[in-house]
Amino acid sequence: MHRIAVLDDYQSAAAEFTDWSQLPAAAEIVEFHDSVADPDEIVARLRSFDIVVAMRERTRFSREVLQRLPDLRLLVTTGMRNKSIDVAAATELGITVCGTASQAASTVELTWALILASLRHLPQEDAAMRAGAWQQTVGGDLEGATLGVIGLGRLGSRVARIGGAFGMDVVAWSQNLTDERAAEVGARRVERDELFATSDVVTIHLLLSKRTRGLIGADDLALMKHTAVLVNTSRGPIVDEAALVDVLRRGAIAGAGIDVYDTEPLPRHHPLRELRRAVLTPHLGYVTRGTYELFYREAVEDVAAFLAGKPIRVLP
Repeated sequence: MHRIAVLDDYQSAAAEFTDWSQLPAAAEIVEFHDSVADPDEIVARLRSFDIVVAMRERTRFSREVLQRLPDLRLLVTTGMRNKSIDVAAATELGITVCGTASQAASTVELTWALILASLRHLPQEDAAMRAGAWQQTVGGDLEGATLGVIGLGRLGSRVARIGGAFGMDVVAWSQNLTDERAAEVGARRVERDELFATSDVVTIHLLLSKRTRGLIGADDLALMKHTAVLVNTSRGPIVDEAALVDVLRRGAIAGAGIDVYDTEPLPRHHPLRELRRAVLTPHLGYVTRGTYELFYREAVEDVAAFLAGKPIRVLP
């Protein structure tokens, strides 16, 4: 009997989106609806499982943790990239790591939800309406405004095109961006300082790496207009979180739409929770029915293929 752990199922959604009946061998499925970060707690929870299905980067599998899970044979991650898994260590220890496909649309859509919610003060107006008030704020406009896109990859390019559809002037910057690539998606390449100084909305679409960790700091935020908003649906550590809290607290920028954080779940008493200028969502970029259907369907396919002796979507 195989024991399969399904991790970090916050919404108890795995049972709805997963069909384990296609497995070629008997298995006990155990779903965990919370998240643990302490390595000792992770090991205690998982030491009796030979297969683990992880949801994105919610649980960290370091070399230390993997070495202490001698029964683990298969680790499945949703998506084909997971910075929280030491894949090299897993391979050395004889643990197969497999992934699933992912889709860009859900994060692009949430990006625009956060842009609109921030510019039009939707959380404040909703709260005021429920309290019996009427028209408390004055919102910003998209048409004729400047959208600054940091990173024109799979997500950033789609965000840029939508900005053009809203009638925005779209500018972009990343470390290796060319004029030609920017023009392909209707944007103009500008230097980094110009993007921060001229944009009414700055939105981040970069992968987290050694090069991008802490990339956006106090000096960049200081260049922004006091009427501008910053949106981050990529990874929290790309932005200096303390610097962001500072400019929001001082009212140096109009607001921020944030879906990702240095520590997730966001600590209960984190200062961001106190700032009305921040529209906060709990890393919902990929949390949609369509994405979950894709993730869990392919996760089960990965497990079935592994048990049949023919692993698929193996991470290098």
